[in-house]
Amino acid sequence: MTAFVLDNSVAMRWHLESERASDQAYAESVLKSLADGNAWVPNLWHLEAANVLLGAEQRGVTSLGEVHRFIAQLENLPLHVDPLTVRQSFTQTMSLARAYGLSSYDAAYLELAIRKNIPLATLDKALAKAARKADIAIHLK
Repeated sequence: MTAFVLDNSVAMRWHLESERASDQAYAESVLKSLADGNAWVPNLWHLEAANVLLGAEQRGVTSLGEVHRFIAQLENLPLHVDPLTVRQSFTQTMSLARAYGLSSYDAAYLELAIRKNIPLATLDKALAKAARKADIAIHLK
């Protein structure tokens, strides 16, 4: 069973399609990989997803019903919420954010991937670049 860290930049493409075909294809490949794997997410993941979905709803990109259906799908995925993300915030996560020029949110994904020594699934270019520099593989690439 393959484990990886799932960045919201990928998961949100399952509902809000990207204009870039390659990004959309990658996101769909990551979703398919969950059939025989599982994903780890930092404990801020659900709040970040909620924020993206609310923004899309407010812009008229999606509807309340569509958001509810998508959330139901997300809740059925093999996602494991990391209970230690908060404990790492003021130490490892901040250090990674400084070292790689990331937001603390993005650094939380990197910190989790480093701590668990598992690949990271992301469409965020800065986060992917930081992961490669930290010797963390990009899931499915």
